[in-house]
Amino acid sequence: MDVSAGARPRRRRAGGERRQAVLGNVVEILAERGYHNTRFQDVSHASGVAISTLQGYFGSREDMLVEALQAATDGEVIEMLRVGESTEDPWQRVVLLIDRGIDTPTPVWRMLMEFWTAAAHDDELRAHSIGLQARYRAPFETTLRLGVDNGVFHPKHDIGSVIDLVVAALDGLCFPRVLQQPYPEIDGFRAVLLDQLATTLGVQQ
Repeated sequence: MDVSAGARPRRRRAGGERRQAVLGNVVEILAERGYHNTRFQDVSHASGVAISTLQGYFGSREDMLVEALQAATDGEVIEMLRVGESTEDPWQRVVLLIDRGIDTPTPVWRMLMEFWTAAAHDDELRAHSIGLQARYRAPFETTLRLGVDNGVFHPKHDIGSVIDLVVAALDGLCFPRVLQQPYPEIDGFRAVLLDQLATTLGVQQ
């Protein structure tokens, strides 16, 4: 992973399945307690692993949390890629990707909120967020270009700008979902977003 200027490269420590299982515990605790309230003691209690062993696995508390944030956000990108490749029909791919974005589990939204907050103050996480953003956009870009190449889509705007709109709309669900606010009303949100995309892409539904 590229690290922006001034960032402190973090040492990634070896470990087997037990370490990966503990990393999963860290992700769960982070989603529940937040970045600043997750301690070695919490992870030790949840995992049954001694604090000294956790320090051997990850180094510092900060390094442990950074790795957990990266693992959790990368997992969401992988899921988007899987959904995007599940059908050959470009418009159905768009619909499935939008639905996956809308249906992102609330714990994942919490993790993303924690990730973005931490990245605002951490050079390595900020650099990671650029790669994360590019990978999150990739299934949409692949799908839209497939539709254009197949003559299914006739976009009125640059594909990159269309993806900007989609990602901004989906990211905008994070705060109301995590804060359990009543709006937006999801069925209406989905209908409007898909209608906008169909019009922009020249799709006959």
